[in-house]
Amino acid sequence: MMIALSDSGHRLSNRSLFWRNLCFLLLLVSSVSTAAAGDPDQSFFDATFGDFSEEAKTAKAEGKKGVLLMFEMDECPFCQRMKATVLNEPGVREYFKKYFKIFPVDIEGDVEITDFSGAAMSQKDFALKSYRVRATPVFAFFDVEGNLMTKFIGATRNSSEFMWLGNYVVEDQYKNTTFQQYKRERQAAPAQ
Repeated sequence: MMIALSDSGHRLSNRSLFWRNLCFLLLLVSSVSTAAAGDPDQSFFDATFGDFSEEAKTAKAEGKKGVLLMFEMDECPFCQRMKATVLNEPGVREYFKKYFKIFPVDIEGDVEITDFSGAAMSQKDFALKSYRVRATPVFAFFDVEGNLMTKFIGATRNSSEFMWLGNYVVEDQYKNTTFQQYKRERQAAPAQ
């Protein structure tokens, strides 16, 4: 029988070593699978230097519909719920990344950004002064020229409603109807 010493100098039997190693392995696998599931801050949002005029040009060059900004703040429970239950879903992530460059904007942030017209300002000034964002989350969709197409204030009920919001913009329905009307029509449509 093999005997090993633990970190504290106590003897460990093969059985103890087995359970200790198994626990470590399970912890390691759990942390890897959590990362693979998708932390929205890492997988839903794109990396940026905060120059939204350049990001709009990049979106255009990549053939995307535009730029999606999520106005948020750290203490917002609705933002956290959206990130934990909607934005981390692979289907949601894939759909939105196909059509949009996606960035978070902290409405209380002092980090300097460049807006779609090339003006430099803090995130909080961009949110409040440019788009009158006072509550979070707000999902604002901009075309590749930096023009606001539509915005949605608040959290969606679930990932289906958030996907409808994406469809609403991608299909240019925001030009013809409100999101509430579009949603009612989608809910009334027979399942396909």
